[in-house]
Amino acid sequence: MRFKHFLSIRVNRGIIVRVIADIFIINFSVLAALVIKFLLLIILGKLQTVNAYSDVLRSFLSAYFNSTWLLTPICLIIFHLSGCYTHGRFYRRRYKALTIFQAVSISYLLFGFLCYFIRGSLILPRSVWTLAWILNTALSIGARLWATVWDSVRCFERFTADRRERENDIHNVLVIGGAGYIGSVLLPKLLKRGYNVRVLDLLIYGDESIRDLLNHPRFELIKADFRHVDKVVEAMRNIDAVIHLGAIVGDPACALNEKLTIEINLVSTRTIAEIAKGSGVTRFIFASTCSVYGACDEILTERSRLKPLSLYARTKAASEQVLMSMADNKFAPVILRFGTVYGLSRRTRFDLVINLLTAKAVVDGEITIFGGNQWRPFIHVEDAALAILKILEAPLSLIRNQIFNTGSNEQNYTIQQVGEIIHSLVPTAKLINMGSDNDQRNYRVDFSKLRNTIGFMPQWTVEQGVQQIIEAIKSGKIKDYRDPKYSNVKFLREENALHFLSREDDWVYKLIEKPYLSRSREFEGARDSQSGEMVE
Repeated sequence: MRFKHFLSIRVNRGIIVRVIADIFIINFSVLAALVIKFLLLIILGKLQTVNAYSDVLRSFLSAYFNSTWLLTPICLIIFHLSGCYTHGRFYRRRYKALTIFQAVSISYLLFGFLCYFIRGSLILPRSVWTLAWILNTALSIGARLWATVWDSVRCFERFTADRRERENDIHNVLVIGGAGYIGSVLLPKLLKRGYNVRVLDLLIYGDESIRDLLNHPRFELIKADFRHVDKVVEAMRNIDAVIHLGAIVGDPACALNEKLTIEINLVSTRTIAEIAKGSGVTRFIFASTCSVYGACDEILTERSRLKPLSLYARTKAASEQVLMSMADNKFAPVILRFGTVYGLSRRTRFDLVINLLTAKAVVDGEITIFGGNQWRPFIHVEDAALAILKILEAPLSLIRNQIFNTGSNEQNYTIQQVGEIIHSLVPTAKLINMGSDNDQRNYRVDFSKLRNTIGFMPQWTVEQGVQQIIEAIKSGKIKDYRDPKYSNVKFLREENALHFLSREDDWVYKLIEKPYLSRSREFEGARDSQSGEMVE
């Protein structure tokens, strides 16, 4: 039965490799034993003449060729019968080394018996026979041990690669607030990269920013309030990654209704994240702001203390806390603290400092600044969208549960410097400093972490962004920068949007998120509102 089984064995590449390896080990062991014996004879002075060298060498070569032709097939047969090639039950267990030891020992004993039976003596000297047996045993066990270790390493690497591939295997992306200032720039980039994009947005500012995308085969719009759990659950189906941009953005806009701001910016963020986590979404990208740093004269990193001075900044800081408290090995939030954004978008805003000052320079002939010594970090809206895209496609091991300042070190400017840049491009405008400002924010930010982690390098400069706005206004693309549609606070206040958004769910605010807001006040210097037309 054993012989029939041997004949009927199914040969595959793995068996062939193991057989070839064993043939090499058997022959190498005999040859190495003979070489060691030969060297010992030389060291011990047993070979005094050239003829002695020649005779011993000739006899050893003869012994090698006369022995290996018999020893090799004996070993292969015994190895097979022991299950070394078929991975028999005994061989597969923890006794593998013992099985190999027995197989090699039986092979050498059988070889020695046949030598005595055929020619009455061993072909190999006893010392060589013994040393070859030891070497053969050690090398056979060592080779299989190495193969096991190597297989384990390969399996681990394959598992790691598969896991990395699964983590980065993103096809369907949900963008919450996708019709907004940054989102409307991001969407075409995602579609161009081949993603299936779903947008959840109430479109309170209209659909003009995404109108040309509505018929795209990989674009889907769910027009709904992301505070509605059922709509979020619907939007989350079959989604691989979430980009959460939805919020009431800007200090003055948030100050219009504190409870509404907390409900939209904070309560909803927690709800969305919980639904995403429950839906098996791993990658969750959240848009925060460098405003969480408040006022500080030092250069700020992601580890710096937060000092949010406005309700908007407090809700963002508290949202960061909520998301990071939910992080685990299956849910990996990534926080992007954006600098002050500027530049043209599909839904351009003129309640942003560079955009507003540039528009005033071109249209009104004045660049009016308050204070001027306060620092701000800036980033073009195109670069903000690019940073999100790069985070979406970065290896999860590099970014999971991380916070990144998002901008560039080269674009830290004082408001006075921004005014001077605009003045250099619109020299006919007057640069007017109105003195101190109620806005106490002052932060200069280090963006090295994002650059060093994923190689993010902004493509735009402030000068290019200013020139872009100048050309848009002069060409008539922007007809009236004062139009409420270009300002969050104006639109919410003048277009009755606040009443449309308001709900009676005050219990949500009181019961769930009040503790987070209270905790965020510990950051220092919290204020609930900002006066006037303060810009970001």
